[in-house]
Amino acid sequence: MKTLYLDCGSGISGDMTVGALLDLGADESVMRKALEGLCKEGVKIVTGRVMKNAVECFDFDVVLDEEHDNHDHDMDYLYGHLHEHDHEHEHEHDHEHEHEHHHDHDHEHEHEHHHDHDHEHEHHHDHEHHHVHRNLADVEKILDGLEMTPAARALAGKVFRILAEAEARAHGKDVHEVHFHEVGALDSIADIVATAVCFDNLGIERVVIPKICEGTGTVRCAHGILPIPVPAVMNVASAHGLPLSITDRKVELITPTGAAFAAAVMTDSKLPESFVPLKVGLGAGKRAYEYPSILRAVLFESDDNSAGGKSADACADSVWKLETNIDDSTGEQLGFVMELLMGAGARDVFYTPVYMKKNRPAWLLTVICDKDSITTMEDVIFKNTTTIGIRRQVMERTCLPRKKAVVSTEYGDVEVKICTYKGTEKVYPEYESAAAIAREKNIPVGEVFEKAVKNYK
Repeated sequence: MKTLYLDCGSGISGDMTVGALLDLGADESVMRKALEGLCKEGVKIVTGRVMKNAVECFDFDVVLDEEHDNHDHDMDYLYGHLHEHDHEHEHEHDHEHEHEHHHDHDHEHEHEHHHDHDHEHEHHHDHEHHHVHRNLADVEKILDGLEMTPAARALAGKVFRILAEAEARAHGKDVHEVHFHEVGALDSIADIVATAVCFDNLGIERVVIPKICEGTGTVRCAHGILPIPVPAVMNVASAHGLPLSITDRKVELITPTGAAFAAAVMTDSKLPESFVPLKVGLGAGKRAYEYPSILRAVLFESDDNSAGGKSADACADSVWKLETNIDDSTGEQLGFVMELLMGAGARDVFYTPVYMKKNRPAWLLTVICDKDSITTMEDVIFKNTTTIGIRRQVMERTCLPRKKAVVSTEYGDVEVKICTYKGTEKVYPEYESAAAIAREKNIPVGEVFEKAVKNYK
């Protein structure tokens, strides 16, 4: 299986991750296509090679115009409260920053970008810019308007749901009432969309993260001065089992965006005893620390799937099953609930006719989902049906290794999924891809399926 190892010795952030994935070979043009909708809102994407402590890395930089600039990645803003100042950091420093506003980790890199940085504006830190605080529904609406594959959109949505749940826990609010600050800004939305698109584009099937290093101390954010790790990061790590390693460095190494992405994709925390690296990608951070801010991503394949300690023919994992009996909701309501659940990231949703007490015909609603989606799924069910209780259980399962591919046919390119069992490959065309061609060519979708399977080599 195609496995990604993330070496998070310098922490993890959104832009570092995108840089590492692009360095691994993710198609930059596909990423830029997905970000076009954000670029219309004052976002500029700049990429290039940079040097970090004599090591060449790939840099992904989201540049915001002055209207949307939130200064949340400025070193003096983040750590200015630690300096020996008598005032209370009123954001009136008049630092003449000519740092071209690189966001998420460090100002000092020696850019060799292939794009002109024409934004050497002076940031006066008056913090009087218009800050848009978006909730989860606002962000999901933005994601729906961007051009990316269903898998990439689902991953981006999953990352934001993880963040929403972490913020809700931190502030004692409902997940749908949380308003994002830093992670609701356009630069963070761009980071998450880009990571999801690049990850999907590389066709990665497993992700190994042995540990994620974090610092200590305090950092300034939209909620004020907070301890490191910040509450959102700690909540994500607690809910999703991220392996944190606290260092004595007095800096923030893990951003909420980075933590949420790691939580969304991590499948294993233990590397195999040996592996052969196929390709290494280095993503540059933006913060100037004593140690270089670099995220190293390594792609490798393992015939015995030793990263997870399972066989290559069938790998074991677990999913959660939620179910409830409903006898007094209409068919329209139940159909709507199914749409909401699938849109929220459920792996599967189905209804089974049952008879309840007093011989009442009813429906058994069953939802298959990941552990991190349980809260979201239950919220949808309670809000949109008449049920007053939901049963849940973890279910072990055996699944075949799978990979994605594109098959050329006389009608067009069809996305397929290839599963392997005991050396035999089975090809399954993706419905949405085949259906789009069938509609365009006005032919039966079954014919597209047959051509895709026949043409796969």
